[in-house]
Amino acid sequence: MSAVGSRRVELLRLGPVGEERPALRHDGQVYDLSGVTDDVDGPFLATGGIGRARAALEAGELPVLVDADRLRVGAPVARPPAVICIGQNYAAHAAESGAAPPAEPILFFKHPNTVVGPFDDVRVPPGAQKVDWEVELAVVIGTEASYLASPEEALAHVAGVTVSNDVSEREYQIDRSGGQWSKGKSCATFNPLGPSLVPLDDVTDVQALRLWSRVNGEPRQDSSTADMIVDVATLVWHLSQFLVLSPGDVINTGTPEGVALSGRFDYLRPGDVMEIGIDGVGVQRQRVVATSQHRATP
Repeated sequence: MSAVGSRRVELLRLGPVGEERPALRHDGQVYDLSGVTDDVDGPFLATGGIGRARAALEAGELPVLVDADRLRVGAPVARPPAVICIGQNYAAHAAESGAAPPAEPILFFKHPNTVVGPFDDVRVPPGAQKVDWEVELAVVIGTEASYLASPEEALAHVAGVTVSNDVSEREYQIDRSGGQWSKGKSCATFNPLGPSLVPLDDVTDVQALRLWSRVNGEPRQDSSTADMIVDVATLVWHLSQFLVLSPGDVINTGTPEGVALSGRFDYLRPGDVMEIGIDGVGVQRQRVVATSQHRATP
């Protein structure tokens, strides 16, 4: 993979919740993609949509999206069929969680409806006390992958990458899990995604990306995808042995050390502000707010 210089593009979805329109950013300018596709979703990615978008840009067929900077930024992929997550994929994070590095990838799922925009509020569930942040590189599948023969085949099935915040409630995840983690991962707003989808062709090296997080301006995580226990290509290959990866699926590839679960930092409270980013991919910012509705103790 190598960046394509002046041809580098980013795909976005801009507008109110449920009314996002597809857009493309190139060289600091944002263009309307509505003439190419109704949305940035699995079918668009599976049918060569990124290539069509590049071709339209190069042909001068994309109109500038007026006032793009005033529009809400939505998740860069609409309606992901699945949000597939990898646990403890950085050795230092496994250690701060009190666990040995896993012998093979730990798999869990978030409900797809956890996905929100990268600057949308994150809501603390009623009564929750252990809400945590997790910066992650998210991989978006472009074409179906099943029973791949080797990791060398895997990246051909990846459309691109984006930034993900795998927000977690640790009591739900650990103390009330029943042996799996999805309870602590699937509350409303628990997966800010974006701001943009960067095509894999425009990423110089997916295993050399700095990722970081801050809470209220104070540093928390600072690491690199070079420190992954299992790299992106091997993860995609591995997952394809157990499930069919579909276009538009999002894979959260794990988080590095520096989360509240370590005991070194306070858990999130309403009023806190999270900033997370991956150099060359994007930056998110979320305000933490309380969920007002009452939640009975189940």
